[in-house]
Amino acid sequence: MLAFTVTATSPPLVSTGGARFKVLAEMFPSFLPKQVENIRDPFARKLASRIERLPVNVSFSENCIMSSVVKPSILQSETSPVVLLHGFDSSCLEWKYTYPLLEETGLETWAVDILGWGFSDLERLPPCNVASKREHFYLLWKSYIKRPMILVGPSLGAAVAIDFAVNHPEAVENLVLIDACVYREGTGNLAKLPRIAAYIGVYLLKSIPLRLWVNVLTFNGITLSTSIDWTNVGRLHCLFPWWEDATVDFMISGGYDVRAQIDQVKQKTLIIWGADDQIVSYKLGVRLHSELPDAIIHQIPDCGHLPHLKLKVSLIIEDVCHLDP
Repeated sequence: MLAFTVTATSPPLVSTGGARFKVLAEMFPSFLPKQVENIRDPFARKLASRIERLPVNVSFSENCIMSSVVKPSILQSETSPVVLLHGFDSSCLEWKYTYPLLEETGLETWAVDILGWGFSDLERLPPCNVASKREHFYLLWKSYIKRPMILVGPSLGAAVAIDFAVNHPEAVENLVLIDACVYREGTGNLAKLPRIAAYIGVYLLKSIPLRLWVNVLTFNGITLSTSIDWTNVGRLHCLFPWWEDATVDFMISGGYDVRAQIDQVKQKTLIIWGADDQIVSYKLGVRLHSELPDAIIHQIPDCGHLPHLKLKVSLIIEDVCHLDP
């Protein structure tokens, strides 16, 4: 039997209470943009200090890709690893509040940056289309994680998770999909834009006013100072010189269209949805629940599109490694 417990509480001001995540002066990896020093949120700072780059050899690049992840403090051979993806044009820092809670429960927890976003080294730019993202993630999993995982995907990350689970079922034990953006026709007409127009659109995507406006849509009741700080967290990866090229490459490739794959998902799935999501309607969550072969759904009240950012959504998956086959 699949048993999930979902809890939501306000994010802490200073500490989760775990000694491992006590807020101290951080030493950031040298490869992060220097603007990381301007981030005030102590949990974002702490998670940023733990980001590493691991070499991943792929077929579509002559050079290995130094790929950004947050590795677990302790590897657990007795439990399935929990692997956290992120949403469109984001990074592992989405998990600044939830990651420490998952680790404190004793779960082996990884936060992985999807190829083309996050903090991987893409100076020698590889293709960033869906097939490349899938292969890169698979080879990272095969090289380092190595066991069937609980794969967690928020927003567009849910499409990444579904695509991956269907193509590599041996790597995924169960799925957790959060406010899943899985019913869009990829990047749609954006794939047909002339490159110059695509670059203009991507430049706007990085802009602070647009990011602030997205925060208004996504989160309920946060202060302006918090919104500005979260904007700085959310666009930190955009400051790499290759970010525009990687994002345009994804855009014109057509992006993720997983509508035909949904009923092919064989893994047990937990769907989590913020009741106040103004970006993806809860009706689509109900539709997803009806189309997935084996799923349960939980709605979180007073929460918007990314509950793991606004609130501490602790995905405490009871008996996660002792589920019935």
